[in-house]
Amino acid sequence: MTDVPTFRYHPDPVGTGEVITSDAPCRCCGRHRGLMYTGPVYSEDEVVEELCLWCISDGSAATLFEAELTAVLDVPDDVPQPVLTEVLTRTPGFSGWQQEHWMFHCADAAAYLGKVGYEDLLVVPEALEMINQPATALSATGEATGYLFRCLHCGTHLAYADHV
Repeated sequence: MTDVPTFRYHPDPVGTGEVITSDAPCRCCGRHRGLMYTGPVYSEDEVVEELCLWCISDGSAATLFEAELTAVLDVPDDVPQPVLTEVLTRTPGFSGWQQEHWMFHCADAAAYLGKVGYEDLLVVPEALEMINQPATALSATGEATGYLFRCLHCGTHLAYADHV
């Protein structure tokens, strides 16, 4: 696999578990690319593990299925519309227990780094302080999970948590 697309706001979708290796063809372009997106697709059509990273990156998957790939809640007024469009339609989302949502900082979307537990958050105290529940119960693979982001401008780590 060469020339795998990169994503400003989700720099490692394979590492975060939102992309898997697969021999299946992409439902958008029909090509066998070897990588398939497993995260959410908000569309009238059911699209599950059928989109390649290339069709997400160029926006063709979002256009074809009139889809968004993540939820965006409480967007600060200073975040430009092109940033929202990129996050919603050209960035792999991520799966959470409840309604996942993207985080913002410094008038931009933050980069999603992955699911985290309490031990992971100890090294980023500014993110740990953002958790609105007893954080010691958090586990990257448990029933209460943290979601870690990093500001692309100032490096501040951000987090939120949800549970089953």
